[in-house]
Amino acid sequence: MAKIKKGDLVQVISGPTQARGGDRGKQGKVKEVLVDQNRVIVEGINFVTKHSRVGQTARGTRTGGLETFEAPIHISNIALVDPKTKKPTRVGFRVEKNSEGKTVRVRYSKSSGEDF
Repeated sequence: MAKIKKGDLVQVISGPTQARGGDRGKQGKVKEVLVDQNRVIVEGINFVTKHSRVGQTARGTRTGGLETFEAPIHISNIALVDPKTKKPTRVGFRVEKNSEGKTVRVRYSKSSGEDF
């Protein structure tokens, strides 16, 4: 079962700091989870620039130039954000019974360690 899902608020926990032009410490919502690659695409994180060749469409409009978009980031480099403290936290699972009596696994955030 995945610890990170689409729509979760996550924070980048590794890489260069923002002072050095990186994304460490930034928070954003997960746009897409690439399960087979163990990567996620996060809103506003890991922007890359792609150069595309100049061409023409059938109508005659020019295409190409520079495009910026969010690139995937490895799932080990992000952490789920605790909704109460707004700090990165670890995620666990609990086995509970739902209203129909079925056994389901439920995600829960562990304490984010406020005593540090």
